[in-house]
Amino acid sequence: MKDYGQNTINGPSFKKRNYKPWIIAITIVINGLVIILSGLPGIENFDLFDVKILPLMNAIFNSFTFIFLFLALIAIIKKNITWHKRFIYLAFTTTTLFLVTYVGHHFLSASTTYGGDGFLKYFYYFILITHIILAAVIVPLALTTVARAWNMENERHRKIARWTMPLWLYVSFTGVLVYILISPYY
Repeated sequence: MKDYGQNTINGPSFKKRNYKPWIIAITIVINGLVIILSGLPGIENFDLFDVKILPLMNAIFNSFTFIFLFLALIAIIKKNITWHKRFIYLAFTTTTLFLVTYVGHHFLSASTTYGGDGFLKYFYYFILITHIILAAVIVPLALTTVARAWNMENERHRKIARWTMPLWLYVSFTGVLVYILISPYY
């Protein structure tokens, strides 16, 4: 890994790291996997467990992500960096668990079609489309934000976090909302 200079904030041995290749690779893998899974029909006659539990787990993990992000926001407003970090790491953990259950669900079962009509149908698809687009965007954004924090690039971290936090909050909240709206059709 390249040396991007030393920083004396955390002592003389602190070195900035180049996380960009990892961020790009992780973004491509996650977003690529989601795109591939969206076109798969699911596994026929899968009966080891009821796969309908996975969307509920997705919503639960998204709920926790939203709560942890909100608490991280409160912590940083109060300038409590220690708790801010802890809540951000918890948000990454629940987001990762969400991703595992999301991939599992879309690998094992076919996509569910929304069955509502009228205003709710348009509302659902607006929420779903904005959620999908911003979920793809939040992957590199969240990873870049945390990488800047790890590299002690505090000003650059703050600048990007002003975009990352509200978008990530929106994605986690709308993930729950999408589940609530489509759950009657599973």
